[in-house]
Amino acid sequence: MTYAVVIGCGATIIMDLWAIMLKRFFGISSLNYAMVGRWIGHLPKGYLVHQNIAQSLPIKHEKALGWLAHYLIGIAFAALLLVIYGLNWATHPRLLPALIIGIVTVLAPFFILQPGMGAGIAASKTPKPNVARFRSLLAHTAFGFGLYISAGLVAILFPLS
Repeated sequence: MTYAVVIGCGATIIMDLWAIMLKRFFGISSLNYAMVGRWIGHLPKGYLVHQNIAQSLPIKHEKALGWLAHYLIGIAFAALLLVIYGLNWATHPRLLPALIIGIVTVLAPFFILQPGMGAGIAASKTPKPNVARFRSLLAHTAFGFGLYISAGLVAILFPLS
């Protein structure tokens, strides 16, 4: 479990650094995690799908909730990688398994988050769906690289005896 937490958080940080770079150098904004928190905050009230999450009622601490969910999801995806490829992958990481998991994780926003927030399946209701899809794919590819890089650092700094 510790490996999943460290690798998942590391990969999510790398994904966030990718988003910061896009914003700083290209003016491309990332996902607003407050809106993720708002969506999650409405789930217990029975609201899975919103017309436009930005127009839904705000939720107390939605920004913190969204960021927490972002990192917990990163940890869950790292755990999935370790379940599929084994703990041995964490001690001897290879790039391809990390990229496969990273790229496959784009299915979550395409089929859960984006429809739930009102953007449609795979951002189909956004003004430029293909641009949104490509940006999501790049972000999740960055997450895949992050899984690999984080596991490599963990293997060097905390080798299994």
